[in-house]
Amino acid sequence: MNQVFAFDNISGILTCQAGCVLENLSHYLEERDFIMPLDLGAKGSCHIGGNVSTNAGGLRLLRYGSLRGTVLGLEVVLADGRVLNCLATLRKDNTGYDLKQLFIGSEGTLGVITAVSILCPRKPKAVNVAFLGCSSFQQLLETFQCCRGMLGEILSAFEFLDASCMNLLEKHLKLTNPITECPFYIVIETAGSNATHDEEKLHQFLEEVMTSSLVTDGTVATEATKIKALWSLRERVTEALTHEGYTYKYDISLPVEKIYDLVQDMRRHLGGMAKNVVGYGHVGDGNLHLNITSPSKDFALLAAIEPYVYEWTSQWKGSISAEHGLGLKKRNYIYYSKPSEAVALMGSIKAMLDPKGILNPYKTLPDNIN
Repeated sequence: MNQVFAFDNISGILTCQAGCVLENLSHYLEERDFIMPLDLGAKGSCHIGGNVSTNAGGLRLLRYGSLRGTVLGLEVVLADGRVLNCLATLRKDNTGYDLKQLFIGSEGTLGVITAVSILCPRKPKAVNVAFLGCSSFQQLLETFQCCRGMLGEILSAFEFLDASCMNLLEKHLKLTNPITECPFYIVIETAGSNATHDEEKLHQFLEEVMTSSLVTDGTVATEATKIKALWSLRERVTEALTHEGYTYKYDISLPVEKIYDLVQDMRRHLGGMAKNVVGYGHVGDGNLHLNITSPSKDFALLAAIEPYVYEWTSQWKGSISAEHGLGLKKRNYIYYSKPSEAVALMGSIKAMLDPKGILNPYKTLPDNIN
């Protein structure tokens, strides 16, 4: 299930089996002067079928959008064994319902994705990465506003991590902080077709945020090895956390101005029960990765976290599952993000496609979701 069926170097449409590893697809496309619209820290092990099944977001969503917009077609095996061939390569097709959208993000509960066709952008000719430090989250948000206004069409990523994440990277992975110590760090990537134009825009932006004291320190990389080194400070946070013991992971979407409030509130709420409470993620789409660690699995700590974290998120009309899917751990918390009418409709669709519940992993959900 790991074969590439076809690639059209005019349209940029890739058609492949669901078992293709994301990083392998990236290498395949880069040799042809294209890239995948999706990039994840787990790209070396995750499969494109799983990415589509969970509607994975990742580091490039700010520039290229979600998989709901870039996936053009799917082949899916339904619960009764029928093969639904919607492996289209058309960018426009309004003949009836867009059935592939049922399966994108459904986590395999409506059918098993076996092949994908996906629209891939051209490989940018000029890439720059800036790693910046801010003294407060408010300054980080103002930097983001300035970034969107001044970098515009070349902005491809705006990520953040807090000082606690940096401490773990230095402690466990021996990575070096390239700038002075700050409460918050930003990774900004630009991608365009004209190096001179892009560097000029980036320079003007950096001059603006430095002179206005939004940013306290920073460094820029244009060479591939240095770009990879800067990105590793964001991508390897999850790896650093594994050295801390047991990690409770939460994937939350909130209004962008509220995302770090949750981290601070959780620290106050848990007090000394947790070893670490850290926050990092995608500022561009309001997606926070909240991670809480303890030396070993602690049921008292878990009871203090849940459902508090979901109640907090619901209060601000956020999502308890921004890009990772519900899975088994969040299956009973869906009502914190979706109204009962929507959940009931999901159950009706599920029952129509899989009346015997063959593909249903959510065995403990209320009857109207099964």
